[in-house]
Amino acid sequence: LAGIPTGIKDNICTKGVKTTCASRMLENFVPPYDAAVIERLKDCHIVMLGKLNMDEFAMGSTTENSYYQITKNPRDLTRVPGGRSGGAADCVAAQEAACAIGSDTGGSIRQPAAFCGVVGMKPTYGAVSRYGLVAFASSLDQIGPIGRDAADCAALLKILAVHDPKDATSAAGTPLKIEVPENRDNMAGGAEGLRVGIPEAYIGEGTDPAVRDGILQAGEALKKAGALVETFSLGLEDYVIPAYYVIASAEA
Repeated sequence: LAGIPTGIKDNICTKGVKTTCASRMLENFVPPYDAAVIERLKDCHIVMLGKLNMDEFAMGSTTENSYYQITKNPRDLTRVPGGRSGGAADCVAAQEAACAIGSDTGGSIRQPAAFCGVVGMKPTYGAVSRYGLVAFASSLDQIGPIGRDAADCAALLKILAVHDPKDATSAAGTPLKIEVPENRDNMAGGAEGLRVGIPEAYIGEGTDPAVRDGILQAGEALKKAGALVETFSLGLEDYVIPAYYVIASAEA
C-alpha cells in the first residue's frame, strides 16, 4: 500500500498536523504525537493527503455541525453525506482519496459510507487501537476503514488491527484472539458459504420503502452469489437506541 493517498478524520491525532475535531476550541491544536493507527499507516508508507471534516467533536449525523465548513454529498450536492465521518466517506466517493480512516460510535463510519455509496466498516471493539483518537464515547468508539469496495477495507484493516499496549482495551493479538484473516484472499471464493442475517425490525414499519427495497435487493444478490440469507429477530430492538443514548451521552 506504499504511496496510496489516504484521508484521515480530524479527530485522529497526527503529529505536527492540526487535529481540530471540526471545533473552534481546537483551532490551533497540533498534537505532539501520532495516533497508533497513524503510526501503522506511516510504517506502510501510505500517504496522508489531509484531515477530513466531521461533525464537531463527532456529535451529529450530517457533517453540517462543523465550525469550518458544511460538507455536501458528492453524489448530489443538495443532500448531506451523513456523519460523523462525512468528510471521510465524501472524499472517497468524490475520488479525492483512494481510501480514508474514520471513527464509529453508533454508525459514524457505516452511515456516511451508505449515504455516499462507498464501503465502510466498524471493526470489532478492541481490534483497532484507539490510542490517539479524540473519543466521543470510549466504550463504543472504534477506528475503521472507508474504501471504494470491500477489498480496500480488508487491506486497510489488516494494517490497522494489531495489539497496542498503549490502549487498555486493545484485544488484537491477545488471549482474546481477535485475529484479522487475509480477507482479500477469502474474497476470491465469492459469497459461497457466507451466512447473512437481516434484522426484521430494521426492514419493517418505519423504514423508508426505498431503503427496505435496497436491503432486500442486496440480500437477493448475495443469495445468487451463494450466500445463505435469513431474516431474524434480535429481541432487543426496543432497548438498543435508548441504551445507546444513555451510554454515549454519559461518556461524552
